[in-house]
Order: sequence, then structure tokens, then C-alpha cells
Amino acid sequence: MRSFTMTKTVIKNLLRGPATLMYPKKKRTFVPITRGRVDNDINTCIYCGLCSRRCPTYAIIVTKDSKEWQIDRLKCCTCNLCVEICPVKSLSMHSHYAPPVADKTAGIYKLKKPDEAETDH
Repeated sequence: MRSFTMTKTVIKNLLRGPATLMYPKKKRTFVPITRGRVDNDINTCIYCGLCSRRCPTYAIIVTKDSKEWQIDRLKCCTCNLCVEICPVKSLSMHSHYAPPVADKTAGIYKLKKPDEAETDH
């Protein structure tokens, strides 16, 4: 009796398609409520630091003096708290693939607003 159950399971698994997608050939379609990763429109950021104070994993570091915004994507738990508290809505949550990283320091992204003097020339 057990052999019939096992045979039935094997046949069912052989006839059914694969459980995974063949990425990147087939892109995954995300549902609208999927939380992906945090993006920052650095041109609208005012460096108030509310996002870093609200972050439960301390993944965001804001330096107001040097106008630098930094996120450690490996620490980020995509809770969306930073996006909700941003007063100018420069932070947004996007559901797209993050590039793979080989070590922990590669997951840290620093954004700095370009100086007006540098962009005028």
C-alpha cells in the first residue's frame, strides 16, 4: 500500500512543472503589496534623520553636515517605517530585484547630493 502512495507522489511530481521560476529568463510578477527595497530620491532629501531614528535595525545612517544618506541593505528588514515617517517623501519602497552581494560591506550604499558648484561647470 505504501509503494502505491510513493509511486503516486512521484508521478504527480514528474507531471507537474517546476516549483521555481527560471530567473532572469522569466521575471517574477510582484503583487502590489510586496515590499522590496528602500530607494531614496537624494535631490528631495532634507537630511532630517527621522528615517534613521525610526529604523528598528539601525540600517540607515544620515549625516546632516556632509549631506550623506547611507543604508546597509543587509540590515534592512523592509518594514517600511522609514518610508512612512519621511516628511518630504523622498524615500520609497520598490519591489524589484536587489543585486547580489559577495560580502557584508557590499550591501552598504552611500548617497550624497551633488554640489551645485560641481554641476554648474
